[in-house]
Amino acid sequence: MIDGKRVCVVLPAYNAAKTLEQTVADVPREAVDDFVVVDDQSSDDTVAVARNLGLHVIVHPRNRGYGGNQKTCYTEALNRGADIVVMVHPDYQYQPKLVPALASCISSGLFDVALGSRILGGDAIRGGMPVYKYVANRFLTLAENLILGQKLSEYHTGYRAFSRELLLRLPLEENDDDFIFDNQMLVQAVEFGFKIAEVTCPTRYAPDSSSINFARSSKYGLGVLKMATLARLKRMGLARPRFLEEGGRRLAVEALRSETAVGDEVRSG
Repeated sequence: MIDGKRVCVVLPAYNAAKTLEQTVADVPREAVDDFVVVDDQSSDDTVAVARNLGLHVIVHPRNRGYGGNQKTCYTEALNRGADIVVMVHPDYQYQPKLVPALASCISSGLFDVALGSRILGGDAIRGGMPVYKYVANRFLTLAENLILGQKLSEYHTGYRAFSRELLLRLPLEENDDDFIFDNQMLVQAVEFGFKIAEVTCPTRYAPDSSSINFARSSKYGLGVLKMATLARLKRMGLARPRFLEEGGRRLAVEALRSETAVGDEVRSG
């Protein structure tokens, strides 16, 4: 726990057998109460590794996509009593030792979201981020800041911490099941008035780090601009995007687990 808040680390996993153990080992255990691994039909030994580590494991009966995986992660973490949920990619691209720093931003009561920013420290390219990804990141972030009236250093990090209140309130089930889910979630947080903090985070790009190809990156980039524009149009009264409506579908917390989330489970030790 941190400041009396129960902290759960969620790991959306897909073919992460080679890096999962190292990722979990570097998470400071004194600050974390629970781990949830959601496997999206990996073709390697990700599930076996997670079980051997004594983690709570859910196996999707079919691949639901990165966004669909996160929906299960957050639903399960909340059903297990989490006050703060930190998403850590199990490919070791982000530094797991910063989990307490991100969680503390939330436990302080000052922020509802904390992002591990690869841009703040100025070492993204030295850390291995491809130049084209860096340029795209900076362009999209600038565009979103201008459209949304924000000053974030990046919107595209996969290292995030959230308060229970935020996860219960945002209509996350209205979001896409692909990579644009991450961006939709931040746009929702901005539009619903939640406070966002950023923490400098070194990053590591290696052959075993997850990535998406150029075609999907292009689709993601266009989707990012679309989501920010829809939010702006909503403010002007010119659009009513479902993912930004208070009455949108929320996570089914404390209900029976969805059929898409059933599978092999191992309780945390």
